[in-house]
Amino acid sequence: MKRDITQALVAEHKLILRMLAILERNARATAAGTFREYRFYLDGVDFIRNYADRYHHAKEEDVLFESLVKNGMPRENSPVAAMLMEHDQGRTYVKAMEEAAMAALAGEMDRDGAIAENALAYVQLLKEHISKEDTVLYPLAERLLPEAARDAIVAGYEAAEARTTGDFTTRYEMLVAACEQEAVSKAA
Repeated sequence: MKRDITQALVAEHKLILRMLAILERNARATAAGTFREYRFYLDGVDFIRNYADRYHHAKEEDVLFESLVKNGMPRENSPVAAMLMEHDQGRTYVKAMEEAAMAALAGEMDRDGAIAENALAYVQLLKEHISKEDTVLYPLAERLLPEAARDAIVAGYEAAEARTTGDFTTRYEMLVAACEQEAVSKAA
């Protein structure tokens, strides 16, 4: 039996999807003029940049995707190329959302549209992206990658995790849980 190399990534997607649900709800409320807690968006950017991007996407980009390319998948015009393009597009939305939230916190009154638009575009992109990875790319990787490559992939994931400090994952799990709890309190 081959050693699983995508289960941990799928588990990380679950936490990312939980944050996306909160981001989507708050962005819709911001667009409607009923949510102006702009600090939330900076917490969202922190989560996205550190957990989703530097931690999760780093495992994909630097480890899994590289292994797929080394094992015969073309770098260009391939699922890997599409996923990398979407990662970059997501970073563009996050940067624009951050800039708009910072401007709103600085007192600019007309930033709600830009915050909501970029947050919702990011949410939509990432939900579709995660679905493609979970249902197409990861099963493909599990079929294509030989057992001989799997120890190096797992070691690469472990090295990426070792670059984090302290209780990194717990910190972001707690951030998401706190955002969820805050949303429940406001709805009550």
